[in-house]
Amino acid sequence: MVNATEPRLFCVPPPAAEDDRSARFSPPDGAPPGPWTKDNAYRYCERMATTHYENFPVASRFVPAHLRPNVMAIYAFARTADDFADEPRYENRRVESLDRWEQLLEACYHREVSHPVFVALRDTVRRHNIPIAPFKALLTAFRMDLTKKRYETFGEVMHYCTHSAKPVGRLVLYVHGHHAPALHRYSDEICAALQIANFLQDLSVDTPRGRCYIPREDLVHFNVKRDDLLAARHTRAFKELMAFSVERVRTMFLRGRPLIRHVSPGLSMELEATWRGGMAILQRIEDCDYEVLNYRPTLEKKDVAGIALRSLFAFGRRFISGEA
Repeated sequence: MVNATEPRLFCVPPPAAEDDRSARFSPPDGAPPGPWTKDNAYRYCERMATTHYENFPVASRFVPAHLRPNVMAIYAFARTADDFADEPRYENRRVESLDRWEQLLEACYHREVSHPVFVALRDTVRRHNIPIAPFKALLTAFRMDLTKKRYETFGEVMHYCTHSAKPVGRLVLYVHGHHAPALHRYSDEICAALQIANFLQDLSVDTPRGRCYIPREDLVHFNVKRDDLLAARHTRAFKELMAFSVERVRTMFLRGRPLIRHVSPGLSMELEATWRGGMAILQRIEDCDYEVLNYRPTLEKKDVAGIALRSLFAFGRRFISGEA
């Protein structure tokens, strides 16, 4: 029977073992053993969020102060899992670490777990009634990163985004109290667009590593050879492919834009800035004539400041007109 005071989350099977309570417990990320209070656990997640470099804001000042710790707890969960998939120190134990992380995730939906990230995360999911599905989807994406380096169709790329990008937007909406499916659909468009824009931005980084997020069907359609990518040849065919890809992602951003007008004020400003930042990356790719195979287009500080200022003005106009 479900206790009346418990959040009614998606059904989560009880954990198979409770070895995180034993003296033999060794967390996969090497977190200190504690004991951990909620306050200390949230501070641990905050340190992680402020010491890792990201190309997007984590719990910026637009986010209400009482929600920032919850956003940082979600970030700490995802950041650590991403490290399992990417960081050299986890070589030869990536799958094991991700599996153990998932076990701790499931356990925290049932009871307290002796790990700072999951102490904070348990409090977060209980406060905001967050189902486990988005967290599990993220872990699926990190496992995909271990084995899949190329994609046959755009549908496959979108399938990856369903696990890697869309859950992040949904988790942020949950924390802000937005559970409506219509808002989640708008969020899915923006998050997938951000992910694919990042793929286009990172071609000079991913291609030498053997990763290619441009689907093979598009390479064939535009007659772009794999050797051209590896040799960083900006052929006419490649530029036509990039122009098509940029416009497709821009359309996704536009489909998701209504979300900005239908969420709480702080989140609205955060989304406005994020949306404009993604669109600016696409513009930067166009401005360099799509020559991104040996150059990573980025936004400078003045660009970021301009985006923040325009986002604030846009929110002001919506507020004055009664749309905010």
